[in-house]
Amino acid sequence: MDKIERVDRVLNGEAVDRPPVTLWYHFGVQHAGGEQFAKITTEYFNYYDFDYLKVMNDYFYLPPEGLDAVKTKDDLKRITHFDVEKCDWQEQFKALKVISQELKGKAYFIDTVFDPWQSMRRNMAGENIDALMVEEPDALLAALDIVADNLIEYCKKSLAIGTAGIFMSLPAASELISRENFLRFVKPPVVKVFEAISALGKMNTAHIHGEDLYFEDVLDFPVDIFSWWDRSPKGPSLKWVKERIKGCVMGGINQKIVARTTREFLRNHVREAIELGGKTRFFLANGCSSDTWGYPPSMLAIVDETKAAGNT
Repeated sequence: MDKIERVDRVLNGEAVDRPPVTLWYHFGVQHAGGEQFAKITTEYFNYYDFDYLKVMNDYFYLPPEGLDAVKTKDDLKRITHFDVEKCDWQEQFKALKVISQELKGKAYFIDTVFDPWQSMRRNMAGENIDALMVEEPDALLAALDIVADNLIEYCKKSLAIGTAGIFMSLPAASELISRENFLRFVKPPVVKVFEAISALGKMNTAHIHGEDLYFEDVLDFPVDIFSWWDRSPKGPSLKWVKERIKGCVMGGINQKIVARTTREFLRNHVREAIELGGKTRFFLANGCSSDTWGYPPSMLAIVDETKAAGNT
């Protein structure tokens, strides 16, 4: 069974010899161009021989020109629609084109984006986001709607290049945002983006970020795959989510231990993960980004143990 067939069977709810596996972390090369990023990414994929590739995306959302901080209603009004090919995202597009050629006919890859609220918070509103939700909710919602439009255009371009799906990270946990604010400021623009691209990709993935998750509030997302830190003390488990959705789940590996435990421990961890994920609708992966300084033989042990499961 090759990589593409294995992934297709999982997406179709069919049994496979073993779950498809991948791992990811941030390479920290957002200062460089797309060609260099593509080279690092494809080398990484080939070295570990993953079944599918999650392409990282550390090129930030374009902030309003000349504005160092979004903190007022007038600042929010300066957030407008823009050409997604005429900003730092053009470097991601360059990388995706190279990756698409390298993996054509061999494996699927998915592209990463951050939801509108996180896009706003990361390099535009930052420390001001909490105040804006209280003091300028309507202006913030209007700005988030525009950010969602720009993200939709980005996602459509990415999918047209050859991406199999969009992996959107979104905050849905009590330690990151209140449930009231999640339902008001995060969920609606997320749903808008996913609805706009639902027919364009087969591996659209909602990454539910955080620990104390509002998972019942995201189960209606129009996506093919749910990703989250299922091995955290607060879960929920892979089984719990599979019982409540028609699509697939992605997880099983506790990202916090990959760089801190022995290969023996990780091999046992993989066997447990495969049991937890079940025989269908399961992609094996870390629950969130792992540490960049991980030991390569440890990551190889995860892949090797997964492959061994297909030989039993």
